[in-house]
Formats: sequence, C-alpha cells, structure tokens
Amino acid sequence: MVEFNGMGMNLRKFFYKSINKLISKFKKENFTLDDNIPISYLISFLWSKIFCCIYGMIRLLSFRRVFIHPTATIKCSSKLRFGRNFTVGRECYINALSEEGLTCGDNVSMGFHTHIDLTGSLKNIAKGIKIGNNVGLGSHGHYGSGVGGLEIGDDTIIGNYVSFHPENHNYSDLSIPIRLQGVSGKGIIVGENCWIGAKATFLDGAEIGNGCVVAAGAIVKDKFPDNVIIGGIPARILKDRKAS
Repeated sequence: MVEFNGMGMNLRKFFYKSINKLISKFKKENFTLDDNIPISYLISFLWSKIFCCIYGMIRLLSFRRVFIHPTATIKCSSKLRFGRNFTVGRECYINALSEEGLTCGDNVSMGFHTHIDLTGSLKNIAKGIKIGNNVGLGSHGHYGSGVGGLEIGDDTIIGNYVSFHPENHNYSDLSIPIRLQGVSGKGIIVGENCWIGAKATFLDGAEIGNGCVVAAGAIVKDKFPDNVIIGGIPARILKDRKAS
C-alpha cells in the first residue's frame, strides 16, 4: 500500500511538472501550478483549452495558438490582429469594425462576458484599440474605441466590470437634438504595468502613466503621472508608489 501511494505521488508530481513546463513554454515566462489543484480539475481545464484552441484556429483561420470559446461572438474579424495565446472567454462579444481595428499583443486574455465594441454608429466609424503584451481583461468589462481610440500598455491587469468610453456627444447647439450633433473624442491611454480595480470607469481624455494603480470604483477623466495610486469620484492622486 505504501509503495502504491508513493507511485501515485510520483505520477502526480510528474504530471504537475509537465504542465508547468508546457504552460511556461507557451507563455514565455515561468509558471507554477498551485499544488492544491485537483488533477480532475486540471484535466477538465486542459481539455477545454485544447477544444477552444482547435475551434479558435478554425474560426479565425489562423495557424497561431488562439483560444476562442464557442459561445463568443466575433464580428469584422478582418480587422482583428493578435499575437500568441490570444484568449477570448465564454460569451464575449467583439466587434472590431474601425479604421485601425483591434490589435492585441501576445498573451492577451479576455474574461467571460467581456464586451469590445469599437464602433457604436455607422455614421462615425471608430479609430481603434491597441492592447499590449501580457494584458488580462477581467470579466464583464466594456471597451469602446470611439473616435478617440483606446491604448492599453504591456503587463496591465484589469479587474471586473471596468469600462472605457473614449468619446463624447456634442451638445453645444440648443436648437439641434444632442443625438444629431455628432461626437468628438481625445482618446484614452493606459500605461504599462498598471492595475485597474473593479468597476473603475475611464472617460474620454483620461491618461494614466506606467505603474499606476486605480482604486475600485474610481472615475478617471484626467491625466496622471507614472507610479501613482489614484481613486475617488472624480479620481485624484491618493499616494505615490515610490513614497510608500
């Protein structure tokens, strides 16, 4: 019995070690699984990934590794460009119609129910969205491009229910309905290595530097330097990361 248990432990260690090597190779960075994850869960997870990879490569006619859940909706895929390990989760919606399209770097993942709608009206086609390498988009987020465009830097992580709105309705003429006055936009820029908390909202003209942390629920509409913690409505600098 002891010998059998010892053999089982060795097989478990070999399996986990093999998975760690496989994921590290795919992601181009060191990756280590938590030892408490059951093997049954891992097998189910790997099977789901293999299925989504096969479906994704067929769906996007690509020889690159892409992982697309069958319940995801992708429109205007000709305007979609992506790097290695592009992952689109369950029930995501992507409409890439725009001038510059949706460009994603390596290891970009979209949590379930992510909503990316670059163009909201056929009267004014949007600019486009650029997402850097190693960016994780949390679930239930809304990412608009508008006429201003949206840029998200490398290694940025974004929480759930975060939204970006790089466009405004014009409203200065009182004699014309607001809906008929068109739109304008400066765009939104998010630097590299940022952490965006859940339910944060970015409005047109917002710009945060590299290494910023945005508190949950913040409404960001101004420009902020590198390495600061911001929060509030409207967002303001709460702390300098270097000082802390």
